[in-house]
Amino acid sequence: MKLRESGMPEQDLWESLFDIEDTLDRLGVDETLCDVAELGCGYGTFTLPVARRIQGTLTSIDVDTAMVAITRKRAMDAALKNILVLERDVTVDGFGVASASQDGCLLFNILHGELPLQMLVEAARDVKVGGVLLVTHWRHDPATPRGPSLDIRPKPEHVLEWVAQSRLLAPHGSVIDLPPWHYGMRLRRVQ
Repeated sequence: MKLRESGMPEQDLWESLFDIEDTLDRLGVDETLCDVAELGCGYGTFTLPVARRIQGTLTSIDVDTAMVAITRKRAMDAALKNILVLERDVTVDGFGVASASQDGCLLFNILHGELPLQMLVEAARDVKVGGVLLVTHWRHDPATPRGPSLDIRPKPEHVLEWVAQSRLLAPHGSVIDLPPWHYGMRLRRVQ
């Protein structure tokens, strides 16, 4: 299922809206992570930099055929052999990785979808106990140059409500400012 308001602008514009390396630094994406899943590869904006930082395989999932093809090509052109890009609908077919097999999962700019709690639960099931879910989203600010409409854009307190409802996750630290337009959260799989 393609998420509501999930259209992508041109790649150059999209990638200008993030400080990618700073975002990954602030979220703690580094060599302590082995295998990681990513929901929504888009252009591979975060896929490639994450794959360069982790020790294992980055399994990236997207429902959009064009985004999958672009990310696969970018990974091949960069000679990154630790990226597996799958076209699948996570809400129907899951992440395509074994339960409790991942050290982390990336949910970047995706929780505005119709089923955010289901996305969090599905991601949590695939992360090892003690593993991390890393969330980013657009600030709830009308001045942001992109992002879903404010009425479906999750605030950090919404994410925390879904975390509590999941019964699988707990916040790991406070909300992280990700300039210029985003916030982030580290969540830990607790059971």
